[in-house]
Amino acid sequence: MFSPILRRLAAALLLCGLQAASQAAQPEVRGTWLTTTGNQALATPADSAESMRRLRAIGLNTVYVESWKNGYTQFPSLVLERTIGRRQRPSSMEQDPSDSAAQRAAPARDLVEETLIEAHRNGLVYISWFEYGFMAAYKDTMNDLRRQKPEWLSRDIRGGEVAPNGFVWLNPLHPEARRFLLDLVLEAVDRYDLDGVQLDDRIVWPYVTMGYDDYTQQAYAAEHEGRRPPADHLDPEWMRWRAAKVDEFSRQFVREVRARRPGLVISLSPGIHPWAWDNYLLDWPRWSGWPAAGGARWDEFIPQAYRTSYAAFEKTWLDQVAAVRKDGADRQRDLLAGIRIVGDGPDSSWDQLRGSIELARRQGNGGHVLWFSRGVLDLYPSELTAFYRASGAAHSPHFPEGWRRPSVRLLRSGQARGGSQRWTVPNLPPGRYRAIGHDGSRWHYLDALAPSARALRVDARFQQVEALLDRRADMMRLQRPQK
Repeated sequence: MFSPILRRLAAALLLCGLQAASQAAQPEVRGTWLTTTGNQALATPADSAESMRRLRAIGLNTVYVESWKNGYTQFPSLVLERTIGRRQRPSSMEQDPSDSAAQRAAPARDLVEETLIEAHRNGLVYISWFEYGFMAAYKDTMNDLRRQKPEWLSRDIRGGEVAPNGFVWLNPLHPEARRFLLDLVLEAVDRYDLDGVQLDDRIVWPYVTMGYDDYTQQAYAAEHEGRRPPADHLDPEWMRWRAAKVDEFSRQFVREVRARRPGLVISLSPGIHPWAWDNYLLDWPRWSGWPAAGGARWDEFIPQAYRTSYAAFEKTWLDQVAAVRKDGADRQRDLLAGIRIVGDGPDSSWDQLRGSIELARRQGNGGHVLWFSRGVLDLYPSELTAFYRASGAAHSPHFPEGWRRPSVRLLRSGQARGGSQRWTVPNLPPGRYRAIGHDGSRWHYLDALAPSARALRVDARFQQVEALLDRRADMMRLQRPQK
C-alpha cells in the first residue's frame, strides 16, 4: 500500500506529465473525409463507431463527413421536405451509381447524428461536409430534385443539362437554388452540435461551358443593355461575370452561417488553382484575401492536390502556396493540404504520403486532410499511427485544446422502474453536457445535464448512457480570427 504522501506525489507527477503533454500539443489539422461511396466505413452504425474509434487511435483530430449527396440530405430535413416532398432519400433510390441493391434498399439513416455522436465520443472535431453543393444528380439519376425543379438547373448553349463532368447541376445564380442550399446548411447548423461546415468544388459553375439557361441569360441581359451572353464560353468578360456571381454567393454563404453560429469553422475544399478557374470559374486564392471586416472570411482552404506521385504533388502544392501568397493574404496557416491516398489510378505509396505531409509542414501550412478514410483505415493505419506519435500530439488550430473531449460513462444505479432506469452522473470537468444513450443499435441524444445533476433517469431501453460535451452555446461566443 502507498502512503497518502506517496499517493499525492504520484498524482502530482501524473498531473505534471499531463500538463507537459498538453503543452507539447501542436496546432495542426489532421483530418480525413468520410463518404458512403467506395468503402464500408459508414455502412452501419457499428461501422461508424469503429471507424471513429480507429481514426482517433491512429492520431487524427478532425473528420469531414458527407451530409448532402445526390439530391438528398444525410439527415431528416424539413427544408428538403418543403422543397421536394421528402425528408430524406427514399428506399430504392440510389445515392451513388456504385450503390449495391442492398444499399439502395436500406432505409435512410440520420447519418449526421450517428457519426457526430461517434466522432465527439472520441474527441474528434466534426465538420459537416455538404459534398454535392450545387450538384443535383448523376447524369443517369432522375431524382426528385432534378425532376421537380427543372427551372433551377444550369444548361449549356444547346440546352443540355448534363455538364462535361457527367453531373446535373443547380444554377449557382438562381436565387431559389441558392436559398435552398443555404437553408439546408443552416438547418443542420441549428439542429446539430457541429464544429464546422464545408463546401467544396461544387459551389461553382457546373463547368465553364454552362450558364446558358433562361434565368442566367435574362440576368446577363438585364446588366448588358439587353444583350445575350456571348456564344463563346471563353469570352473573358462572360467568364468574369459568371465568376463574380459565385463570389457573391460565397460572401452570402459565409455571412449567413457566421450570423447563425459565429464560432463554426467555415471550410472550402476547392479544385487546385488555376485549374479551378480554367474549368469552373473559381478563383479561390483571391477569396483567401477577402478582409475579415467584410464578414465573408472563410476559415480554411483545402485544395484537392490529388496526385499519384510525390513529384507531381510537390509541384502542385508549391503552386497553391504561391497562389495564396500572391493573390490572397498569404494565409498559409489557413491553407491545408488535400492529399490523396486512394482514388482513380494507383494508390499512393507510404513514402509519397509521408513526404506530402512533411512538405505542407515545411511550408508553414495548417495541416492536411487525407482523401479518403479508406486509405487511412485500410492501407496505412500502422504507418500513420507511428508517424503521428513521432510527430507529437496535435489539436485543431481552430479551437482551444481540449475543445472536444471523450465522453464519460454513467453508471447504472438501481432497478428499472416504470420503464425507466436510474443512472449516476460522476463528477464532470466544467462545461455543458448532454446525455447520450445506446439502445443496442446506435447512440441517441437524450437530455441536457444540469451542472448540479448527480443522477439521471432515462428510458430502460438504453443499455449504456454517457455524458458528452455540448458546445452549441460556446459556439455563439467563440470568435474566429479577424486577421
